[in-house]
Amino acid sequence: MADKERKDNNIPPRLPRSNYQIWIILGLVAVVLAITLFNKTGASVEIHASKFEDIVQSRDVKKLVLVENEKLVEITLKPEALQNAKYKQDLERSSPLGLSVSGPHYKMKIGSIDKFVEQYDAITKNISRDQKVDIIYEERNDVGTMLFNWGFLFLLLFGFWMLMRRMTGGGGPGGQIFNIGKSKAALFDAESKVKITFEDAAGLDEAKVEIMEIVEFLKNPSKFTKLGGKIPKGALLVGAPGTGKTLLAKAVAGEAGVPFFSLSGSDFVEMFVGVGAARVRDLFKQAKEKAPCIIFIDEIDAIGRSRGRGQIPGANDERENTLNSLLVEMDGFATDSGVIILAATNRPDVLDSALLRPGRFDRQISIDKPDINGREAIFKVHLKPIKLSKEVDVKKLAAQTPGFAGAEIANVCNEAALIAARKDKKEVEMTDFQDAIDRVIGGLEKKNKLISPEEKKIVAYHESGHAVAGWYLEHADPLVKVSIVPRGIAALGYAQYLPKEQFLYQTDQLIDEMCMAFGGRVAEDIVFNKISTGALSDLERITKMAYSMVTMYGMNKEIGHMSFYDSKQSEYNFQKPYSDSTAEKIDKEVKALIDFCYQRTRKLLNDHREQLEIISKELLEKEILFQNDLERLIGKRPFSHQTTYEKFTNANGAAKPEVAAPAAEPAPAPEATPPQENA
Repeated sequence: MADKERKDNNIPPRLPRSNYQIWIILGLVAVVLAITLFNKTGASVEIHASKFEDIVQSRDVKKLVLVENEKLVEITLKPEALQNAKYKQDLERSSPLGLSVSGPHYKMKIGSIDKFVEQYDAITKNISRDQKVDIIYEERNDVGTMLFNWGFLFLLLFGFWMLMRRMTGGGGPGGQIFNIGKSKAALFDAESKVKITFEDAAGLDEAKVEIMEIVEFLKNPSKFTKLGGKIPKGALLVGAPGTGKTLLAKAVAGEAGVPFFSLSGSDFVEMFVGVGAARVRDLFKQAKEKAPCIIFIDEIDAIGRSRGRGQIPGANDERENTLNSLLVEMDGFATDSGVIILAATNRPDVLDSALLRPGRFDRQISIDKPDINGREAIFKVHLKPIKLSKEVDVKKLAAQTPGFAGAEIANVCNEAALIAARKDKKEVEMTDFQDAIDRVIGGLEKKNKLISPEEKKIVAYHESGHAVAGWYLEHADPLVKVSIVPRGIAALGYAQYLPKEQFLYQTDQLIDEMCMAFGGRVAEDIVFNKISTGALSDLERITKMAYSMVTMYGMNKEIGHMSFYDSKQSEYNFQKPYSDSTAEKIDKEVKALIDFCYQRTRKLLNDHREQLEIISKELLEKEILFQNDLERLIGKRPFSHQTTYEKFTNANGAAKPEVAAPAAEPAPAPEATPPQENA
């Protein structure tokens, strides 16, 4: 009964439930301590045979008890003997609460009862019969020790019971030890409704069209079933991390208005055998009772991996049992039950094929990284709570963040607000967003990183080489910013470009990209006649691109129109799909292509050596240069192609920028043709 109903019916409110388990534990601890203290209070001093003989011959024994089952002799002294200093000091030291008159005061362990009796008779042979103390024989059970042992065992059992309650979700009928197989899914219904809607999931227009149909299925199923159609059983959201898969599922929960069960794939995994499968069955049982409803399983690859992959022979794989139970439940309920399953993963390649077949996941919805229009919409959502300056241009921010996912855009907005607050600004300005983008791309600025003048000069010429090479290559990405400020772990400088929004690349475009990446290494070679380790990431990128052109995209005449790329190969596949002679030929062609790009870049920078020096000196002085600085120093690019930002603004009604002709016609770039195509 709710608190409001209890108040309306004049029923006193429920008192807060006391934590009685703590009081039970404290009581048990107090009892055990009391028993221990009691035993310690009446404790007797253990002595050896010589001390026992001295006490007997002194005629100070009042009572002598032999505990047969413990092979222990207890000695009680006479009251007048307790005043003797030789006894009083020992007994007071052993008893913290004072000297006990009743005794026993001493105890002695014996080996054999018969032997002890013989020794006692020998000791007392000179003592008269009326002064000799007779031995009392007893068999005794130590109640204190028994209570202590049983109390300790009870504490262990009670602690284990408390641990199981916490592992299984706390108190109540669903939290008992025998309910560990209950589902851990969080239920969102009319009382706990999700506030997120499709308006919050910006930049996912195509995915929202697919997912909105599922919402419509649940709201009005007769619209589709009257024509003979069946409601889809499941949809799998596939995309890179941070693209908004979980956010889209939350938006479905907010829009559908039906019960929504949300859990992660790892919630099925438990230390006990069979728990995962039991939780799957319990989840679908609850879902059928709440139908129509939606089940959302995030990171389903935790239990949906292909069966048999990487399994140790003879091992009982609990994950496979959970997956088998999930497969049965997904294909077991009726098509008109109104239970739809949504799942999300960024690793669809490792999922079991039985999980992906139609009838289980009927739809696979791909959620890619947003384009420039999607990024603008995402920026508008995340900029709502931020106090912005009037100069902030959302379109320019969208254009300067190519390849950013929704989570990264949210991080940029948050970092910009933090940077502005750190500078005590009242509004977030465009420069704060620029710094935030630099922080996300290059890492934290290392202002206290000491760099020698020689290293700084090398970095300046290296980055200037990238800038000049990209400036005079037609298909290279236009430069946005070049910096020699140290950032991140090992980056001493970086150049930021504005990639085009395209999905297909031609041979000359890839060669221009490789030549631009070679700009830094070539500039060092030309200016200093030496090379450094600063071109590591550039060389890695060039090598991967060259091997991709030769072995994947069929862009080499010697190798031919062949691709050795297998998208479904196992991660442990060590076999190459070509012979050793072909591998040798591939290495030779890759080496020739890389050498061609290096020589092409070297000729380009030699032809524009003057521009390289101008930019390097300016970069050493200012440390950061933007695109308009390069236009001021060496003139506009000799190409009339519009950038992505210019196309985007023109398509949205902005004024078309004029492309000014260069003041002097620059030297043309070398022909973008690899050596094998000239042959």
